[in-house]
Amino acid sequence: MKQDIDGPSAEPPQAGLRLLAGPPGAPAGRGAQDDLTPAQIVAELDKHIVGQHAAKRAVAIALRNRWRRRRVQGPLQGEITPKNILMIGPTGVGKTEIARRLARLADAPFVKVEATKFTEVGYVGKDVDSIIRDLVEVAVKQERQRQVVAKRAAAQDAAEERVLDVLVPPPRDTRDARSMGFAAEPTPENTARQVMRKRLREGTLDDKEIELDVADAKPALEVLGPQGMPGMEELAEQMKGLFSQMNQAKKTKRKMRIADALKLLVEEEAGRLVNEDEIRAAAVASAEADGIVFIDEIDKVASRSDHGGTAEVSRQGVQRDLLPLVEGTTVTTKYGVVKTDHILFIASGAFHLAKPSDLIPELQGRFPIRVELSSLSVSDFEAILTSTDASLVAQYQALLATEGVTVQMQPEAVRRLAEIAFEVNERTENIGARRLATVMERLLDEVSFDAPARSGQTLVVDAAMVNARLAELAKDEDLSRYIL
Repeated sequence: MKQDIDGPSAEPPQAGLRLLAGPPGAPAGRGAQDDLTPAQIVAELDKHIVGQHAAKRAVAIALRNRWRRRRVQGPLQGEITPKNILMIGPTGVGKTEIARRLARLADAPFVKVEATKFTEVGYVGKDVDSIIRDLVEVAVKQERQRQVVAKRAAAQDAAEERVLDVLVPPPRDTRDARSMGFAAEPTPENTARQVMRKRLREGTLDDKEIELDVADAKPALEVLGPQGMPGMEELAEQMKGLFSQMNQAKKTKRKMRIADALKLLVEEEAGRLVNEDEIRAAAVASAEADGIVFIDEIDKVASRSDHGGTAEVSRQGVQRDLLPLVEGTTVTTKYGVVKTDHILFIASGAFHLAKPSDLIPELQGRFPIRVELSSLSVSDFEAILTSTDASLVAQYQALLATEGVTVQMQPEAVRRLAEIAFEVNERTENIGARRLATVMERLLDEVSFDAPARSGQTLVVDAAMVNARLAELAKDEDLSRYIL
């Protein structure tokens, strides 16, 4: 099953902008300076996504409602469930990116799945419960990273001591105490150790090689079992855990640079300091309260009224299997039982052939908020190329700058690129903003290839250059289908 799991930690939110949920029943004033209002959430999404204001408003309200629910007192808090969202619009207009950026902004567990990769229970394919298992895996990875960061200072101190023990061995009684896992009595450092510590922190010893004992990396094991059978995935995970614990305490001597040794030892010591039971409990709680599931291509499993046959029965089966997850159920994972009542589900689809009303009525009712995303115009393409954070033009300029090549994009060149991308979308398959990447790559293909020989040069891209490289291709419909 093809899935796109994207941990939000790949791009952390800016300082002071994390939406802190706080514990249940927390007072409304707690962490108020860190809580984003819907307007602020939309402003943050505007930095990366052009247009689609209705969709941004919908997800901003959904995220803020989580903050509000935690401040509701009493049993009513548990009765308030998220209002799931159905996004309707063509490909390449920002549906997935809105959900992905929202998860990064909230620092929440996020998983993207394609509805077409699932199948009805009893058929060959992945069961829908794997969505929640993958979500918990992301939550565990996030929580472990948070705890490692929190313990990093202590881990750096421990790693430094281990390197110093190799450079300047401590007294025997101290070494014996450390080897048995006891805390040694603090002793005044000798002059040699103080000098080495100073040089180590200054970085003058980074290239010196040392030999030390490091823990062996756990082998990556993949246990294959029958797909879709109840309990088989849990059994496979238990077998993986059993095998991964074998040789867990085994260490080997390795020779490496001190700079590399410090990085390795910091990770090893941080992993030793964190509590796996706390990580699992916190991850399950995070997945239940903050998890976001994005279900793409939901229209492909909608049953069309003008069609029949076994395929339609299978599509309805997928919908009925998804329904308990969206309604609220419990899923057994290797980290514990996860309740899906408060997980936010965002579904999307183009709905070219099917309509939202073709979904089974029960599933329709579980996506009460529906927003339509519009196709992108030439002006939208211009804004995507230059106005967003980490825009496509800025990315190419940064890449070629590493070779000493300066790229200057004239406004008329940006306009012409947007027009060509729009025209090709209109005449061939409309893939939205994804067309811009193809057009930009074609435009700068020669420069990217010759960049090492052009170091120190400045390339000015104007409308004439764009026309010379792309205009003929754009006019020829057959060529544009294959090249652009």
